[in-house]
Amino acid sequence: MSVVEMNTVHSVSEAARLVDVANVRQVYHKGDNADLVVLDNVSLNIHEGEIVGLLGRSGSGKSTLLRIIAGLLHATSGTVNWCGKPVTGPCDGLSMVFQSFALFPWLTVLQNVEIGLEALGIPAAERRRRALNAIDLIGLDGFESAYPKELSGGMRQRVGFARALVVHPRLMLMDEPFSALDVLTAETLRTDLIDLWIEGRLPIKSILMVTHNIEEAVLMCDRILIFSSNPGRVAVELKVDLPHPRDRMDPVFRELVDDIYARMTQRNPAEKTEKRANDGIPGVGLGMALPKVSTNLLSGLMEAVAGAPFDGKADLPDLARILRMEVDDLFPIVETLQLLRMAELEEGDVSLTEFGQRFVHSDVDQRKKLFADHLIAYVPLAALIRRVLDERPTHRAPFTRFCEELEDTMSEDRAEETMRAVISWGRYGELFSYDEHTRTFSLENPA
Repeated sequence: MSVVEMNTVHSVSEAARLVDVANVRQVYHKGDNADLVVLDNVSLNIHEGEIVGLLGRSGSGKSTLLRIIAGLLHATSGTVNWCGKPVTGPCDGLSMVFQSFALFPWLTVLQNVEIGLEALGIPAAERRRRALNAIDLIGLDGFESAYPKELSGGMRQRVGFARALVVHPRLMLMDEPFSALDVLTAETLRTDLIDLWIEGRLPIKSILMVTHNIEEAVLMCDRILIFSSNPGRVAVELKVDLPHPRDRMDPVFRELVDDIYARMTQRNPAEKTEKRANDGIPGVGLGMALPKVSTNLLSGLMEAVAGAPFDGKADLPDLARILRMEVDDLFPIVETLQLLRMAELEEGDVSLTEFGQRFVHSDVDQRKKLFADHLIAYVPLAALIRRVLDERPTHRAPFTRFCEELEDTMSEDRAEETMRAVISWGRYGELFSYDEHTRTFSLENPA
């Protein structure tokens, strides 16, 4: 088997260890609201000679962990060591590539790349020599005098890579460095980076990257740490035992991708027991955070699964590839359909239920009625809003009536997002109206 679940992270020589993270916990205090636990009991090691991926959905604390390792953020508890010494601030030998290009628009490419060396006090002649070498290495030779506004997104990110490489770090941290690029540009940049890594031309020892793109993780990484969400924990650690360069169409590559999708969608035994007991989705209740997924996306995904080549049941990797969607885009839609009993999600596959099939083959009014019935039955917040409106003589209620109740169990931002989701869904199902100007629910246009 080419992907191996590892029982321990001590699989590489202890002498080559660069980073040691032990029992890290990160908590944000939210005033009178419940604390937000972003990371909980996270432990991992990074060694020389490997590319390690932190894979998970938004909200799993991956970027937060990266900043803790870089010394840009202090963990609430736990320890982080760099080359055997505690991290108390930014460390020598570490560099970072960000999701946004983070270039100074008033500086040329050469000046942007040199600026980190200038901060280190490197003499001007040496700065220029190293910057020109980095620019040439990353494929931007000829653009030294160009300004960021003259460059495409891919070229700007190459400048970001050159700026990270020019300091000759032992470890390069990358925070979703390809996510802001179009598909073709991102693929080219990934391939170029891996080629340089294989050829030993990068002046670095290891790479630690954050991603939510499963295929990207399998394409690039030697180890993958899959994070669960809310709070972020290392749920599974996998070793990818495939030689570079890797072929996305290789059956073994596809098997790895399928395996990771299955792992990221499976429930643990406790959740399965809860689902059987409640005949529902684990954790469903008034305090359940809802993703802001549009009904157009819900309808579109059901139609895609119902049509050829899936005919009602789709393998998530295949569906993601055809729809050009990543984990953070696809999972919230599928999980919302599961919540509404329009689809079932199991071991990396999504299949339409009888109600999902009925929705796809209905006209607009029938779809709205079916959606509204399921919204009332399976989303307690929607049912509460409708019940309060029905019971009040004015058939009106303020936004704060429901949002403040949510804030007893979740952060203000998450409560706001949950309210926005249920407003959108309720409007589509014609359960209630909502006036944004007065922030008031009503039954002025009842279903």
